[in-house]
Amino acid sequence: MNDLCADIGYRSINHIGEQLCGDHVDVVESDENSTVIVLADGLGSGVKASILSTLTSKIISTMMAAGLSLEECVETIAATLPVCSVRGVAYSTFTIIHIRNNEYAELIQYDNPQVIMFRDNKAYDYPKKEMNIGGKTIYKSTIRLRENDVFIAMSDGCPHAGIGTAYNFGWKIEDITDFMEVMVMANYTAKTLSTILVDEVNKLYGEKPGDDATACVVRIRKRVPMNMLFGPPRNPDDANRMMSLFFSKRGKHIVCGGTTSSIAAKWLKKPLVASLDYDPGSDVPPTATIEGVDLVTEGVITVNKVVEYARDYISENKDYAKWNFKKDGASQICSLLFEEATDINFYVGRAVNPAHQNPDLPINFNIKMNLVEELSDTLKKMGKRIKVSYF
Repeated sequence: MNDLCADIGYRSINHIGEQLCGDHVDVVESDENSTVIVLADGLGSGVKASILSTLTSKIISTMMAAGLSLEECVETIAATLPVCSVRGVAYSTFTIIHIRNNEYAELIQYDNPQVIMFRDNKAYDYPKKEMNIGGKTIYKSTIRLRENDVFIAMSDGCPHAGIGTAYNFGWKIEDITDFMEVMVMANYTAKTLSTILVDEVNKLYGEKPGDDATACVVRIRKRVPMNMLFGPPRNPDDANRMMSLFFSKRGKHIVCGGTTSSIAAKWLKKPLVASLDYDPGSDVPPTATIEGVDLVTEGVITVNKVVEYARDYISENKDYAKWNFKKDGASQICSLLFEEATDINFYVGRAVNPAHQNPDLPINFNIKMNLVEELSDTLKKMGKRIKVSYF
């Protein structure tokens, strides 16, 4: 088994005037190293399109993750979807990216724009095999994966952007490929790449989309472990065991909290040095340094800011520019956890901080534990492997 994994991110915008998106993306893990990603585009827009695409993506992803054949999936879709009384047809186009054991990608494409693939930061012309299933022409490809391979699937709202305004015939696949090639070189995460693409599509529509538009990006990368220490142990006698376990783990080490960083500095026998590089206008407390620790920050206030950014990241990702280009403690944690890490180990101390017992402060023990739980949940939704150990 290799040490590759799939970083998956997607973003959608709705047809102007519609509350529901007619596109839908579903991601199902069939096991620890295999994932089925389905992007479905329902006929038309609005409620009907949303129902069609949701049904399609749910049925296909669930059936394929269970090991059923493509033929069975397509036949089930044809038999399940209702028929439009106006057009006399009822279907949802779809793109399937099936990652098998993090070794192969199986692409299955029906009537959606062609999946763009980048290898070694260049557009890669992968082989396609034409199939006919139930009267539908479907293209299938099997590709052996390499590190940094990038797949970009999209609904037809993306290449239709700019028709009659910026472009006579829309934003052609070749133009989208050229635009994204530069972004892929920058080594952005899948979520950020999908956000960049859909934001550009929205601009070409004059921020009044004439169709639902969705981009789903899969980026193949190596697993990167990360370790985060937050709070001192409930029993002070457990401090050495907690530090020993934390620092013995492979990967970078983040220490959050004043008391926690003092314990870490004492265990490492290194001085704790406060950083002088601080923006007085920032609402995040300053960082510090300890030799042997990659990042030292304040505790609850900083982690609360990280949780805010994490909530946004898994939804619309509008705050990306706020944390990606800043150097405060919360922004640095976001860069490490959201962009760099794939496997994150949390070491959480259950000690009650006496400073937090002030009734004038909006901080208590439960808030601290809730922050850990919410951050863990949002990171799992980003596709990270999470392990939390309490002391």
